[in-house]
Amino acid sequence: MAIENLLTRAQEISSDAERVTRAHLRKVTLPGGAGVMGLITLDNGEDHTKPNTFGPRSLLALNEAIDTALADDEIGSIGVTGKPFILAAGADLTSISGGGPDAVRVVAELGHAVFRKLGENKPSFGFINGLALGGGLEVALHCSYRTVMDSAPALGLPEVMLGLVPGWGGAYLVPNLLGADKAVTVILENPLNNGKTLNGAAAYEIGLADAVFSGADYLEQSLLWASAVLRGEIVVERPQVDRGESWDAAVARAEALVQAKTGTASPAARKAVELIALAKTATRDEGFAAEDDALDAMSRTPELIASLYAFDLVQKRAKRPAGAPDRSLARPVTKVGIVGAGLMASQMALLFVRRLEVPVVITDLDQERVDKGVAYVHDEIDKLLAKGRISNDKANRHKALVSGAVDKAEGFAGADFVIEAVFEEMSVKKSVFADVEKAVSPECVLATNTSSLSITEMAADLEHPERVVGFHFFNPVAVMPLLEIVKGEQTDDATLATAFATGKALKKTTILVKDSPSFIVNRLLGRFMGEVGKIVDEGTPVTVVDGAFAGVAPMPPFVLLSLVGPAIALHNNETLHRAFPDRFYVSPALERVVAARKASYYGFDGSLDPEVVAMLEQPANPVVLEPAEVRTRVLTGLADEARRMLDEGVVAAAADLDLAMITGAGFSFWNGGLTMLLEREGLGTFH
Repeated sequence: MAIENLLTRAQEISSDAERVTRAHLRKVTLPGGAGVMGLITLDNGEDHTKPNTFGPRSLLALNEAIDTALADDEIGSIGVTGKPFILAAGADLTSISGGGPDAVRVVAELGHAVFRKLGENKPSFGFINGLALGGGLEVALHCSYRTVMDSAPALGLPEVMLGLVPGWGGAYLVPNLLGADKAVTVILENPLNNGKTLNGAAAYEIGLADAVFSGADYLEQSLLWASAVLRGEIVVERPQVDRGESWDAAVARAEALVQAKTGTASPAARKAVELIALAKTATRDEGFAAEDDALDAMSRTPELIASLYAFDLVQKRAKRPAGAPDRSLARPVTKVGIVGAGLMASQMALLFVRRLEVPVVITDLDQERVDKGVAYVHDEIDKLLAKGRISNDKANRHKALVSGAVDKAEGFAGADFVIEAVFEEMSVKKSVFADVEKAVSPECVLATNTSSLSITEMAADLEHPERVVGFHFFNPVAVMPLLEIVKGEQTDDATLATAFATGKALKKTTILVKDSPSFIVNRLLGRFMGEVGKIVDEGTPVTVVDGAFAGVAPMPPFVLLSLVGPAIALHNNETLHRAFPDRFYVSPALERVVAARKASYYGFDGSLDPEVVAMLEQPANPVVLEPAEVRTRVLTGLADEARRMLDEGVVAAAADLDLAMITGAGFSFWNGGLTMLLEREGLGTFH
């Protein structure tokens, strides 16, 4: 479609829901006689927590700014950057989803038409000063040259995770810039690895940028560098891309990766492989046209509908937790206590001190353990300093805020929030809280990181049970977004509001959960692991079961078991079996694996551990299922459990189950988490 027609259609499909990103053009005189640059700054006019995005009206604004710069004879070069710390976060999916059947096609073609003006006219520079995802990275890729801030937190092309493909040049430009193998990493491997991204320094190392700078004067340094490039003092040399066997090998790697990660569940992932293969020989026009066709095709798949639903969950519902009390009831948290100095507790201490920047006191049974916990936090802060993630002043301040004590009364004096992370045994936790209650004020929140035990029972013997709340993190604490906040029968609104406010300050996705066995994620995973364990015990090989869930679970179930730890998984299923013996199965084989202290079903070479194989059931009349039968049986069990959880009021709605499984268990966007997948499989109605 001609650009004039695209501009007209963009006006027609534009939506008031779009957060419009303005493109502010100003003239900058470059030093050393390098002429005048037209510097375009993208800014949606909101605070820095709201990223720039590209919907129809935003693309129209950028197009106008570029055309103005191109028409001005005084302007010899063009630069594009963003408001502080953010270039752009890609397409405005909300505005596109409401634009009619051809909206995706129009926006795809318009994005190509606007962005490519940057690379085909005057010399252009992409100044990546912060987050740059999807179209935010692609707008810079179209430029002749790129610089990046080393501390930029997230660069990447996450579209495959969302049921789309990089559709504004990324699928063609990245392989032709980096080579096919690195393109597979950026376009497929990272998005399929729970949406992994690159920081600024890593983006420079892989070749997405030509120069890297740091500090508050990043833009000034970038302009000096651009001036030197324009004067010919700096010549940017990029490695020649190998278009021979290595390209074909990379495509083969991509195909294997997609099969292992998604099976046939992600049309977008398979289409991305095709686009990388095509980029080997295609012209730019052919590559961009193929991206337009691919986006058009993906827009008509149920996976995109599920992805838009999932995207809406993490962008909107996650920020307004259903059932959370009025935030005005929350008490300030000026000091935090942590009971336990093991790995989980130490990870929590690091998170609290980094996000809240208040004193954090770790306690344990003896000084040696306390010292070990404090040392872990200090070491992790030193690592952040070495990587340039924090300043020397902040590192010193954070380390000074973390201390340890054996005496709880001494350590927790003045604490507003104390969380325990001790052994997962009710009697142990009740004893800990009885001790803590003597050491803190009546208003101090007592939080438990239990993954499965009853909050109500844990608080029952306390003088103030109303201030006990579940505060369940997922491991690793710094990485996993989900925080399940569990309301006991006597938990009051002030405690609950304080828990939600603290979770928000920790930058976690918080979900309100009714006090019930194993809460959300561990209950669903418990049903999942119980079903697969029973299938293996009945005679289906582990490898068949593990191969049945590509595109459903974030990883094969017995690989997940190795990550969680067999002992932890067994404890969770034993807890659930006691509560619901008719539905939750405890595998005798898993009991034997735990008794033998095996950490995994797999050996270091990736094959099944022969000693574990010897511990598996050998039934007299084995029942061997096909992968499709395994999948259907397990999903049927999950559908049953999800329906029961909704009927019991464990969460407010199916959306919370999906949000929890996406952010706490890594379930995919293209399935919409869990319940939309179950609906597509004909296993129930949840919405």
